[in-house]
Amino acid sequence: MKKIKIIACILTIAMLGNSCQNDGGESFIPLNDGVVPNMQKLATGEAFIDLFKIEDGDPVNLEFSAEVAQGTPASTDVVGIYRTAAGPVYNATLFSGATLPQNYSLNTNDILAAFTELNSNDDIKLGDILTITTRFTMPDGTVLNIVNEDGTSNTGSNIQTTVLFASVINYPVTCPSDLGGTYLVTSTASGCCGVAPITDYEYTVTVTDNGGGSYALSDFSGGMYDGLFCGPFAICGDASGGNITDICNELSGSAPDCCGDNIVFEGIVDPVTKNWNVNISSGFLVGTSVWVKQ
Repeated sequence: MKKIKIIACILTIAMLGNSCQNDGGESFIPLNDGVVPNMQKLATGEAFIDLFKIEDGDPVNLEFSAEVAQGTPASTDVVGIYRTAAGPVYNATLFSGATLPQNYSLNTNDILAAFTELNSNDDIKLGDILTITTRFTMPDGTVLNIVNEDGTSNTGSNIQTTVLFASVINYPVTCPSDLGGTYLVTSTASGCCGVAPITDYEYTVTVTDNGGGSYALSDFSGGMYDGLFCGPFAICGDASGGNITDICNELSGSAPDCCGDNIVFEGIVDPVTKNWNVNISSGFLVGTSVWVKQ
């Protein structure tokens, strides 16, 4: 049933002629008989390129499947587009003359061998993205690229946004993140308005994993507002919540506080202890804290 829905959707897309190919000039050639792949990451492989493994020289294994969702090409190549965070975009043929459907795997050495611009693990940087898709050659010799050499899409919006199949898969270079849980926060801080400073003030914060390295904090200050202002101004308990982002053990974020200002959160996760060393600042306070997972 799923196959029937996919084919019906893609036939409609092909009839609309939204897919196109650059002929080398300024115009684009509409595709009368389009071909579209279905690319899927396999659960047995990694969902991203782990920067920690790259830096340690450990292998990264990517596994994915490729099939023709619609159309009849004469030949197929599985291709990669490597977009660097610095700007340059590299192109490579990963598997030529592919027979689909088929499962594939790539490790770090395969990626370095495919892209001649990448000389070693040191050339794989945070923020880079490896995109994998197909290049089809039609019986009349027409070459259909799903992604252009500069990394931009060469398909219509219907193909890009459909939930029935994925014409590309992306492997960003990033770091694993697993920071959700309950933390005991110990803070030292000083505040405005003549309040007494706090030293080694303990407070419990719930950290909720939003996915993708984003986390919601039950109290953005880690209890500093409670410690400084509960007695003098009755600002007690969780004064404010908000989200932080973890990018390879560097934490950052900002959120409104209870009193019309903004709290700035900056921190580092110790790679060994997993404790957080955090700096908090706002118009009402400045302080440091250590977050320990319970």
